Amino acid sequence: MATTVISIISLGLTFIYAFLVLFLRKGWLNLPYFIKQNQAATTKVSVLIAARNEEEKLHLTINDILAQNYPKHLVELIIVDDHSTDKTAEIILSYAQQGVKLIKLNESAALNSYKKKAITEAIKLANGELIITTDADCRMHNNWLNTIVNFYEIKQFKLISSPVLYFEEKTKFEELQSLEFLYLIGLGAAGIGNGMPSTCNGANLAYRRDVFFELGGFKGIDDVASGDDELFLHKVTHAYPGSVGFCKSPDAIVYTHAKPNLKEFIWQRKRWASKTVKYKDKKILILGLTIWFFNISLLVNFILGFFYNPYFATLLVLQFTVKILVEFLFLKRLTAFVNRRKLLNYLPILTIAHVIYLVFIGVAGNWGKYNWKGRLVK
Repeated sequence: MATTVISIISLGLTFIYAFLVLFLRKGWLNLPYFIKQNQAATTKVSVLIAARNEEEKLHLTINDILAQNYPKHLVELIIVDDHSTDKTAEIILSYAQQGVKLIKLNESAALNSYKKKAITEAIKLANGELIITTDADCRMHNNWLNTIVNFYEIKQFKLISSPVLYFEEKTKFEELQSLEFLYLIGLGAAGIGNGMPSTCNGANLAYRRDVFFELGGFKGIDDVASGDDELFLHKVTHAYPGSVGFCKSPDAIVYTHAKPNLKEFIWQRKRWASKTVKYKDKKILILGLTIWFFNISLLVNFILGFFYNPYFATLLVLQFTVKILVEFLFLKRLTAFVNRRKLLNYLPILTIAHVIYLVFIGVAGNWGKYNWKGRLVK
């Protein structure tokens, strides 16, 4: 009896997971490739960066933004120094003659989210109609800004998510992260393509300045350290259905780096997972729980097949076969888009590692502490 029940639950969860991934694939295919139109830009843009102890790579990011193929009189760059203890502020100030603006946070009392505070202060100072956020260690091609703004001017979305990709990997572990991160970026894009926005990344996010103030900024979501991106996305989606777009263009990609070791990777993923406590859309919560229970079923069948009955090992093989097949169909399209097809070689490893990782993060992300930018966050 127990064997039958476990089999039914396992196969049911496997079918649901396969359907969800194929549904995501459909969402990605629903998004048309964006080809920049040949028209003069008219939108004033404010590019915002929150930086804390970023002296190593910040100058590269600033140089990339200053080198953008976009009218200089229509763009401003504002960087907020979040209590850095290195030369971050000095580096920003060295670009003052090129119009780069510096804001220094000086709060003495502890905050729930320093990054949200930094972005809020920058938006108060900003003059742009369109706000674009990125991170202090990101790189971008010189048509990045022009492509996103052109997409905005044509489509008139209130919030635009754009792709983020890991690059310059130094180890196999970092390459494995690149495939996993691409899966997450694809999930967010596919949600938008299916008309159900769920996730995005603040390293490449654009939204109207007036919408930010109309929705009260980060009010109501400022008690979570993270979430300046997807929790705000949820606010926009709720207030303005159909107003969120994804800029599906290689020129719109922002590049950043994978974590160098497992400890920093776990901290990052715990921070990302901590945002789920603020999700109000029940569909997103159900989606996440279904995927989590599917991975639980894989672990259960592995344990039962190893210690109890070989039948469960057969069931496990069936589940993994379905899992890797549908993930391949989804990721094949994504790796082609970013011209990184060789990353698919890591799919068998990722398929297995994902099980342990997702089950652990699903629990750890909502309990315990993690380190972010030298701060211990509860």
